Amino acid sequence: MRISIDATPLLLRSAGVKNYIYHWLTHLRRGAGSDSIGTFPFFTRIGELDHERSMVGALATWTALGLLHGLNGSRLPWTIPGLDLFHASHHCLNPPRKARLTTTVHDMTCWLTPALHSRANVQVTRRFGERILRRADGIIAVSESTRRDLLGILDLDPERVETIYPGVPESFFSVTAADVHRVREKHGLSRPYALFCGTIEPRKNIPGLLAAYGQLSPSTRAEYELVLAGPMGWAGRGTVEKIRSAAGVRSLGYVPETDLPGITAGAAVLAYPSFYEGFGFPVAQAMAAGVPVVTSDLSSLPEIAGGAALLIDPQSTVELRDALEKLLASPSLRERLGGAGRLRARQFRWKVTARKSLEWFHHVAGR
Repeated sequence: MRISIDATPLLLRSAGVKNYIYHWLTHLRRGAGSDSIGTFPFFTRIGELDHERSMVGALATWTALGLLHGLNGSRLPWTIPGLDLFHASHHCLNPPRKARLTTTVHDMTCWLTPALHSRANVQVTRRFGERILRRADGIIAVSESTRRDLLGILDLDPERVETIYPGVPESFFSVTAADVHRVREKHGLSRPYALFCGTIEPRKNIPGLLAAYGQLSPSTRAEYELVLAGPMGWAGRGTVEKIRSAAGVRSLGYVPETDLPGITAGAAVLAYPSFYEGFGFPVAQAMAAGVPVVTSDLSSLPEIAGGAALLIDPQSTVELRDALEKLLASPSLRERLGGAGRLRARQFRWKVTARKSLEWFHHVAGR
């Protein structure tokens, strides 16, 4: 079967979706067997995963984006000869005809919490819902929570939607003490720390995390820093000022992908009090690295944690503070949760994601 994956996110500044496409495409190709896995827009060589810039050369990037823009703008039907299945990203609003159409839904936040996104992002995503999701022959949801939200909001045929969990890079399962030491030296992390990992944006609840950290006991704050690893996305000015002025808080900004396993494994705890996640890569990655997790009791996060994390109401500063205090004060609890997390994270392997995706593609193409 000839399959084309819309890999547009690899050309853009992106976080979770780019991470998904990169690892998924790599493992689809490894496990394809007699299937052919191509990309759209058309490029062959892909560089190292970098969330801040395109992963192909400048000429290939602008050529590909120009082609995409032209096709989206025209809305005229077009085809890729011999193609059996096309998997669209949310950037592609005019996919090729004749081939079966599939896509992945990462979350439904633009429908459920539009106030946490820019107006332009909401408009583009909802247009994707009307032009792609409603006509797709098959849809991959990254969690059961996301699947329920998708079916409830768009009232789609459940037979068209399959839950397939993303994976965790193998590097998170095999972090060494040397890896941790190298990264801590590189980023000047000399003290123990609690970690938040992700783009700084309203949905991630950074003001709530800062408030909870500020209310920890003086002895705990004296021992542990709060480290934020991720770029300033569309955080409001007030959030940025709070980060800069908060005592004991360090913002590392964008951290290269190769450093994330070491930074994650070096943390005493991962704090991830997000208001909504379709999957929650930082939670799964921290569990794979044996790091105990405090996260929200909303959306997909309890499903992904699978009983291997402390769950809190992200609206409650007190609950978040108490959970952090409890974990940071108890090495035995951290060890127990870290071990449970490692076991749970085994459910999230990219080779399994790729195998199940190929099975789903064959199912959709055979209808």
